[in-house]
Amino acid sequence: MNTENKNQCPDESAGEQKCPVQWHDAKMDFSDAMSYGDYLGLNQILNAQHPRSPNHNEMLFIVQHQTSELWIKLMLHELHAVRKQLHSGDLPPAFKMLSRVARIMDQLVHAWDVLATMTPSEYTAIRPYLGNSSGFQSHQYRELEFILGNKNPALLSVHQTNPQAHAILDATLRAPSIYDEAIMLLARSGLAIDSERLNLDWTQPVAANESVKAAWLKVYQAPEQHWVLYELAEKLVDMETAFRIWRFRHVTTVERIIGFKTGTGGTAGVSYLRKMLDVVLFPELFSLRTAL
Repeated sequence: MNTENKNQCPDESAGEQKCPVQWHDAKMDFSDAMSYGDYLGLNQILNAQHPRSPNHNEMLFIVQHQTSELWIKLMLHELHAVRKQLHSGDLPPAFKMLSRVARIMDQLVHAWDVLATMTPSEYTAIRPYLGNSSGFQSHQYRELEFILGNKNPALLSVHQTNPQAHAILDATLRAPSIYDEAIMLLARSGLAIDSERLNLDWTQPVAANESVKAAWLKVYQAPEQHWVLYELAEKLVDMETAFRIWRFRHVTTVERIIGFKTGTGGTAGVSYLRKMLDVVLFPELFSLRTAL
């Protein structure tokens, strides 16, 4: 009887070719196929860290900010789609996207816990190598603020040396924000909104409007009659709440690491970031709670 294992490799001494490596039927040879690393572009991503100082802790600083930029890229992908859905009145997909953005912001809150393991002494060792580079110069973060309604035309000048980023920011600045689209949806749904609020200069930051507050108040006073708008309002509140926590965690981490030093980009550092905590993206949705 032939007791040879049918899966056994032929004897190499007999001149047979070496058997391919196998492991639980997994594909092992990617010489002619796309691999995990190919699909994700891992060679480019994992080789994009270039510490400038000899200090061990700079890698943490670089990876922290690079991963944050990737998460912001995903938020922008979602929020641009949300704006289109609000404009077309197709809200269920927008609700899913808004929830996803809020969860990404939660993720970024916890990312600050990792950076907070860097001590003031460790940061001081790498700071001279950062030059004037600063998160203030992040064009993606600026685009995020613009699409959420916190607009400031003066900040476009920071990005003049990057024509592609400047063009994207300029387009986002001139387009209605997500909240502007939500307010126009209120009007299309039959709720009274002042004409001047519907015809704003979109390049200006959001300002509270009494007609908008009254409209949202009607939604909250009769949610069963305006359920879709009611759900939209709560999704927006969820997202802004997550955004506020993210910004607050940023401030506390910066204060923990550098105190009240001036930021590398020239801002007042913690003092500047604390002022940003007072920015309210969807003012009527928060002020109406007192009136309910």
